[in-house]
Amino acid sequence: MQSKIEGNVFPTLEVQLNKGESIYTQAGAMAWMSEGLSMSTSTRGGLMAGLGRALAGESLFMTTYSCDAASGWVVFTPQAPGRIMEFKLGAGQSLICQKDTFLCAEQSVTIEMHFRKRLGAGFFGGEGFILQKISGPGSVFLEIPGEVHERTLASGEKILIDPGHIAFFEPTVKYDISMVKGLKNVLFAGEGLFLATLSGPGKIWLESMPLSNLAAKIAKSIPAKKG
Repeated sequence: MQSKIEGNVFPTLEVQLNKGESIYTQAGAMAWMSEGLSMSTSTRGGLMAGLGRALAGESLFMTTYSCDAASGWVVFTPQAPGRIMEFKLGAGQSLICQKDTFLCAEQSVTIEMHFRKRLGAGFFGGEGFILQKISGPGSVFLEIPGEVHERTLASGEKILIDPGHIAFFEPTVKYDISMVKGLKNVLFAGEGLFLATLSGPGKIWLESMPLSNLAAKIAKSIPAKKG
């Protein structure tokens, strides 16, 4: 399998498959493909596995594209302007991701729910109680709204973040939530009631344009229904 990512603001991912190779994706991610590929849609792992993915923000059903000819290709596109990133995960290697981050992956890659350990982080983290845990071995492609900023946190190093700007992080990174201090900050800063704290060691990936922020901005421009 070979891949090629093209474009900047509105990228596309083209995956080249040889006979017998396949790749699976969330529902609706395929844009166009060559002849000689077959589609198979299922809950991938059974109903409970599908429900688990749905709770973590992915689709209940996954679609697998398999190459029946000598070779073929399929193109995937993200849901919003931003970046597509490829990660080659080793056996037992994982990433903890926000919902809607997964784009597609090799058959050997698994997606499962990842519960946040602290109740506060679950209720006030801004992106729901459940995260995605994506594990290798194999290649996985992730979609990130806006631009991506990577940081490596040293042991004990902390960074405060608006929760919506967290794209994904390594499992060694600890996640917690704290309330914004000061009544004026809460009422007028426009940053919400809570900030996320990520603590090292480990690597984190931040996104510049959370979909919730984009949706809120668009909503302001929609004329209110009269009457």
